[in-house]
Amino acid sequence: MNLLNAQSLLGVIGVVGACWLLSEDRKRFPWKLAVGALVVQVGLVLLLFGFPAARSALQGVGAGVDALSSSTQAGTSFVFGYLAGGDQPFPTGPMGPPFVFAFRVLPVILVVCALSALLWHLKVLKWVTRAFGFAFQKTLGLRGPPALATAATIFLGQVEGPIFIRAYLDKLSRSELFMLMSVGMSCVSGSTMVAYATILKSTLPNAAAHVLTASLISAPAGVLLARIMVPPGVVEEGGETVFGDDNRYDSAIDAVSHGIGDGLQVVLNVGATLIVFVAFVAIADKLLGLLPAIGGQPVTIERGLGLVFAPLAFAIGVPWREAGTAGGLLGVKLVLTEFSAFIKLGAIPVDQLSERTRTIMTYALCGFANVGSVGINVSGFSVLAPDRRGEILALVWKALIAGFLATCMTASIVGVMPSALFHGG
Repeated sequence: MNLLNAQSLLGVIGVVGACWLLSEDRKRFPWKLAVGALVVQVGLVLLLFGFPAARSALQGVGAGVDALSSSTQAGTSFVFGYLAGGDQPFPTGPMGPPFVFAFRVLPVILVVCALSALLWHLKVLKWVTRAFGFAFQKTLGLRGPPALATAATIFLGQVEGPIFIRAYLDKLSRSELFMLMSVGMSCVSGSTMVAYATILKSTLPNAAAHVLTASLISAPAGVLLARIMVPPGVVEEGGETVFGDDNRYDSAIDAVSHGIGDGLQVVLNVGATLIVFVAFVAIADKLLGLLPAIGGQPVTIERGLGLVFAPLAFAIGVPWREAGTAGGLLGVKLVLTEFSAFIKLGAIPVDQLSERTRTIMTYALCGFANVGSVGINVSGFSVLAPDRRGEILALVWKALIAGFLATCMTASIVGVMPSALFHGG
């Protein structure tokens, strides 16, 4: 272990310590869960990147993402023509056709949502989810319903995952409810994983593998930090609970149709959120521009966030010379969305940010913990469990903190591992 690997240990210790300070009961630190969550995270990383068969499978994921992107572009180009990268009516130069986010990334979300619904109907995604749910149940000590919802959240999203235990949401303890909200903010959905990989593939080798792994291993971190901040109650000490499947489709066509409808809502939400929040930041930057320049550069939200989060970026394993840039990305992810942060990360020239830092930041940014998700969680969970709206409102901002720190903890775990594990053949 070199100094950079050891440096990342600061992130693990600091994140856990911060959540302990915010705990509702500091005397009830879940030592057993802490060990189990760390073992699961490290074990998953070693399994996915340390074994030749798993590495080959991850490379296959990258090839699958490329195939999805090119297939989606074929459909998008048919509808939008040259705006989506089709035949250009004018010379484009050596850089090729322009990369328009609305026509190159958002359609990927739509296609993957439809594909996910089809895979669920064919029981492929259902059994994968149940397998992860069983693993979380045994390794993290969760009861059946929250274990299933935690696993479903990894692939389906922060509100979509809990839908599958909708009948049990009223029966969950306060700690379990908080845990689901926190895990939802610490992970991403399958549709956005592909979109992030599409954004990063030109600047980060094997981007799809890293994005997939990031969402998988952030779930145990979200569970741990949530249990530290809101310890479980006695009510959770009961036996197993049998749970059913609330998501059924009549046929493959019905599944695809529902997936298209759900995907359209996600696309509209992502697009609208980016437009509004980027506009708000632009307004704030114009107001800050009235202040005197500092260091020869104007005062901006991103510069301020870079200063605030630079120590955190350093703690998770980023060299100090790059910590300002990395801290700014963390701030953009929290204030705007992870999409904005990934776009900025993908736009940074290769020679201005090391591959190690890009890898660590991919894990740190890969989660739904942002201000916009607060509203999504309040509205989504209030519909699923209307009688618990008061609890939801009281817990949602704390869940934002837990979800944000969970991805930082995941990035620290990756930073502790030897670089050869990720870059080896």
